[in-house]
Order: sequence, then C-alpha cells, then structure tokens
Amino acid sequence: MDNNDILKKLRVALKLRDDEIVEILKLVDFRITTTELGAFFRKTDHPNYKECGDQVLRNFLNGLVIHLRGPIEQKEPKDDAPAASKPKLKRIPVKKDLKRDDKPSDKKKS
Repeated sequence: MDNNDILKKLRVALKLRDDEIVEILKLVDFRITTTELGAFFRKTDHPNYKECGDQVLRNFLNGLVIHLRGPIEQKEPKDDAPAASKPKLKRIPVKKDLKRDDKPSDKKKS
C-alpha cells in the first residue's frame, strides 16, 4: 500500500472533499491546489497521475490531528515556580600515575 492508497482510504473513511483536504493542509502551513491534490486520486495509468510523497502525507496527517482535536494550547509558565537550574558537578582529582599495586585508601603517611 503506497501513500496514494492511504490518502484515498482516509478521504473515503472520513468523507472529506478535496477543498476540505486543502484546508486541512493549510492548518500546518502546507499549500496545495485542488488540481494538484486531484492528481493523487487518479488511477496509476492516467497521464496526470502523480505519486503522493511522504511530505504531503505527513503534513496531511499532522493537519488532520489539528482538524479533529483542535489546536494545541500553549501552557504559560507559572510566576511562582522557581527556575530550574543545572546541578553543579564537583570535580574529583584523579591521580594519573597509579600502578596496579597502589591503592589510594591503603597509603598512610608516617
């Protein structure tokens, strides 16, 4: 099943007209004409058939989500919430010339 088939099946299942699909694509700032859209719904042997690309289908699906659910509401940050700060990391000195037999915890000064 290719992108054209998916687009056709969604169009039939959701009872969408070409102008409604164009409006759905406008919701995600993707501009397409009804003529270009009609080329996706033609038979593969038709001279004006055009293959539906991944970008068109992806934008249609994203627009369909907005169309069905509504626009995403932006949450405003609370004023009383403290600003998240990065945890401060402490540097631990590493002795580079340790040998296998040397154990830092066993050494005592005399």
